[in-house]
Amino acid sequence: MRIYSLQDFIVCLEKNGELIRIKTEVDANLEAAEISIRAIQEGKPALLFENVRGARFPLAMNILASDKRIELALGKHPDQLGEELITFMEEAMPPKPKVFFKHPGITRRLICTLPKRTCRPTSQEVVSRPNLDELPVITCWPEDGGRFITLPQVFTYDPQTGKRNVGMYRMQVFDGQTTGMHWQIQKGGGFHYYQAKKLGKEFQIAVALGTDPALLLATVAALPEGMDEVMFSGFLRGRRTRMTKGKTVSILVPGDAEFILEGTVHLTELRREGPFGDHFGHYSNASEFPVFHISAITHRKNPVYPATVVGRPPMEDKFLGNATQQVLGPLIRLIHPEISAMWAYYEAGFHNLLVVSVEERYRKEAMKTALSIMGEGQLSLTKCVVTVSEDVNPRDFNAVLRAIREHFDPAYDFIMIPKVPLDTLDFTSYKMNLGSKMIIDATRDDSRTNSSEYKPASHDLERLLKTIDPRIIKWRVLGETLLVVTVSDHGREIVTKLTKSPELIGPKIIAAVSPDVDIQSQEQVIWGIFTRFDAERDIVFAEEKLVGISPVFRGKMGIDATWKSGYPAPLTMPEEIIDRVNKRWDSYWKA
Repeated sequence: MRIYSLQDFIVCLEKNGELIRIKTEVDANLEAAEISIRAIQEGKPALLFENVRGARFPLAMNILASDKRIELALGKHPDQLGEELITFMEEAMPPKPKVFFKHPGITRRLICTLPKRTCRPTSQEVVSRPNLDELPVITCWPEDGGRFITLPQVFTYDPQTGKRNVGMYRMQVFDGQTTGMHWQIQKGGGFHYYQAKKLGKEFQIAVALGTDPALLLATVAALPEGMDEVMFSGFLRGRRTRMTKGKTVSILVPGDAEFILEGTVHLTELRREGPFGDHFGHYSNASEFPVFHISAITHRKNPVYPATVVGRPPMEDKFLGNATQQVLGPLIRLIHPEISAMWAYYEAGFHNLLVVSVEERYRKEAMKTALSIMGEGQLSLTKCVVTVSEDVNPRDFNAVLRAIREHFDPAYDFIMIPKVPLDTLDFTSYKMNLGSKMIIDATRDDSRTNSSEYKPASHDLERLLKTIDPRIIKWRVLGETLLVVTVSDHGREIVTKLTKSPELIGPKIIAAVSPDVDIQSQEQVIWGIFTRFDAERDIVFAEEKLVGISPVFRGKMGIDATWKSGYPAPLTMPEEIIDRVNKRWDSYWKA
């Protein structure tokens, strides 16, 4: 079936057994979030809460929280769509008419990138005075600063060029007419706000709540700056996006959304926003952000309000982020033909770990590629880049570890870059928007003999670890490369002892994590390590020295990835909410 709206997609999901209607009354304060989180962990269908306490409208969650739902949304697997797109783009340079006939499916999708105006928008069937209290806006985590709109698609226009951007920025509800606008660094809406402040122009914006999956996926995609998300949604959908003029603002808004919030962001007004339980699995700290004043709310006659929860993986953003990088990832080859593939790990919050497979045409080209990536768009927010050879699958964490074991020598293959821009949500440097990054080059280098040839780990590793430091609680070796130890405190001291111990052989990297990390789960290990260290402060090597002003590292690499004083708290749900959901669990799924 053709999917042009969220409600079309809900019908599609229901026909395919991918949606359940929950008639039991639920509370938007924490209960809905806990149900959503647990439903993802248990592989349950998307959720439509039809009876949310105190709200006029139903609440949809987990709409795209499975691979099958993503395929239903796109009409094919995102990997297939990504390869079709890059094949077309490569053959179309320079443009040849026969290419368009050779790839009719992609050609139709490209034609659909041009949006069209509609004079009969369903998103404006009802026009009302703003009252956010009527919406089932959720509270996700107990220490959140309040209720947050978590799936807003924010439409802004550059006040100079008129170029459009659609981004997703959480919105804390302050009252029925105002919200926060959490514009992080390197985000299109924030750039437009900067231009508006510079010119002193009124800054009108609109927020769509509940669109078809194509526009939602285009919104969260890390598109190059200046590329129109509305046009990209037409490509994903295979049908032009319908737009219409706002009722109280002079900008264009989606014609098929469930709700549209229209209004302005005042250029001199800031308000304390947060904390918020974020996708790094911790709270992001409260800070000053712009304020959105709503002048009108328009909606369909019987709208559905959408929401999502982010936090410790896996969450719905796993499927959203993976799908968009599967479609867009191959396009990196247009500007970096040496790249075979790349993959950002959802377990690390995407920005914290990027693996790139490179076909090196000259020595250290992979390092050049990594440095270039760290300067491009939203990829510039990446904290850790690992490069591997072209025959290594960057999505296979064990294969990546094997490449590190066989080819990584820190004396030649490690770069740390201090005091650079970092994701707004990253807290490990204790400075918002600033921190450090690192590159690990694990590509083959035939010009040198691997001086750090792998040696099997000690036979009685547990006894050895306890001998080196009895404070080690648990341990695990991944891929014969990464030794993870659980410690309650003194992570830096313990990691340093292990890294410098001549008796401990085998693992190339040693990481200390806190007891809340389940080291038997690879997913949780990646989360526990890559969300909790600052490269400049928390990495040590067996040998460290300066040659001139250049640092030289040798031997084992250690990472203190323990939770540290001053970090925001990791996300946990109150026992009373867990108990409530436990007691009512069966009632949610009754027809």
